[in-house]
Amino acid sequence: MDSSVITTDVIVLGLGAMGSATLDALSRRGARVLGIEQFGIAHDRGSSHGGSRIVRQSYFEHPDYVPWLRDAYALWRDLDSWWSEPILHLCGGLYMGPSASRTFSGSLLAARQHRLPHEVLSPTAMRQRHPHITLAEEEHAFFEDLAGWVVPEETIRAQAARAREHGATIWEHTAVTHVDAHPEHVIVTCADGRRARAGTLVLTPGAWAPRLLGDLGLPLSVERQVMYWFEPAQDAEAYARSPIYVHETEAGELIYGFPATEAGAKVAFFRKPTPTDPDHLNRTISKEEVAVMRRRLRGTLPALAEGRLLDAKACMYTSTPDEHFVIGRHPHHQRVLLACGFSGHGFKFTPKVGEVLAAMAESGAETCGVELFDPRRFSEARPARGEREG
Repeated sequence: MDSSVITTDVIVLGLGAMGSATLDALSRRGARVLGIEQFGIAHDRGSSHGGSRIVRQSYFEHPDYVPWLRDAYALWRDLDSWWSEPILHLCGGLYMGPSASRTFSGSLLAARQHRLPHEVLSPTAMRQRHPHITLAEEEHAFFEDLAGWVVPEETIRAQAARAREHGATIWEHTAVTHVDAHPEHVIVTCADGRRARAGTLVLTPGAWAPRLLGDLGLPLSVERQVMYWFEPAQDAEAYARSPIYVHETEAGELIYGFPATEAGAKVAFFRKPTPTDPDHLNRTISKEEVAVMRRRLRGTLPALAEGRLLDAKACMYTSTPDEHFVIGRHPHHQRVLLACGFSGHGFKFTPKVGEVLAAMAESGAETCGVELFDPRRFSEARPARGEREG
């Protein structure tokens, strides 16, 4: 055996949300595990920054996600109680739009199917409870008790710290130049000359997935997204007490937002994408982009539309055509597991994805147990299935 190669049980490549969760889960199972990250822990170069990410269970994307979300919530609470800084904030969630919109009808379907606590709010109830939000006459509102938000940076820091506490090794600021997958093991070579061998490699590359997994032909697209923070021009207390919210127009355009904090009230479009390269992301937010957001807010959240812009940042989605995740074993390399294509709605599943990947690495399972996420669904030999929306 080559003494210059470090030998371990599992290598996790990419330590953003999903990678650090996998590292954490594997280390707590007693595995010898090495995590490799091209930047630092909790960096702002990918898809896991910006101070907040929504968590919710009444899942309009598809009811089949709900069991995973229930598991994730228990794991979120465990991580939150372990870490020194707050991670999980439950404040309720509002899902608003026309009665036939996916946001409203899909959330209602998931809540009823899985018997989740919820309430359909009348226009009077909306005005009384949430005076800072204005709905059109044809729009409806649905409230979920169990929704809220998590802090992405603290999530990743906590997962990495807990993994280290359980014996994991982490190589930060380390680029990988080559991966050799063999029938019995995988060897990873880094730009600084270090090499590592493991029985299993877990790839959680985020926006770098299309480049790293190009040989699979996965239809992944990397998209630039912008997050905005406004100071409400009025109703500051109502914005501070606000639930998280998602609002969909008749045309199907979605925005989402959070309670106001010291950083301001954060809002963003959900899926107003611009194709991008992760190594050349345009981080400058133009006046035109801010103006577009203000126009969108004017009818629904007028105090934000008129408020002072405090900050704006770019991040990235890595999306699949059906907007479902890619989680499973590499079709050509049985020693390699994949998790990517979270399509802008994956962060809330972070600790659950880590547990699933750790279990697959440990057991040798072929799939994650959810057909929606099978990497093979895009191949010609196996047409995509499960693409219906909730």
